[in-house]
Amino acid sequence: MELKDIAAVSGKGGLFKILKPTKTGVILESLDANKTRLVATIHHKISVLEEISIYTTTQEGTVPLKDVLYTIFEEFGEDTGLDKNSDADELKSFMGHVLPEYDEDRVYVSDIKKVVIWYNALTKEAPELLKRPAEKADEKATK
Repeated sequence: MELKDIAAVSGKGGLFKILKPTKTGVILESLDANKTRLVATIHHKISVLEEISIYTTTQEGTVPLKDVLYTIFEEFGEDTGLDKNSDADELKSFMGHVLPEYDEDRVYVSDIKKVVIWYNALTKEAPELLKRPAEKADEKATK
């Protein structure tokens, strides 16, 4: 499984594994223990984690979510100490620590909260996705 196989659905809590396409949408299965299935259609807003980026103040303008998740894992392991009820200042401080160049004007507290919720779900259900691939880890170490 890879981040391209994991999606968030607007209005639905948690993360979903993408199982297979249908004629009118895609079949998803929740990552949690319930393994609830959902047929997402054109009426659902689906965001594949691999395609999500976070706004930054750098020249590139964004950083892929996967790179942020890798950094969180390297810094905090499986416990960030945060959850969906964390204080806004705590969440902003956390994001500033893992991605100092994040754009505070375009990345809202609700966005940071989603990152924390998704990270916590991935640590429980698919922790292998949070480890930076070996070739990328070697590149980062040499910078």
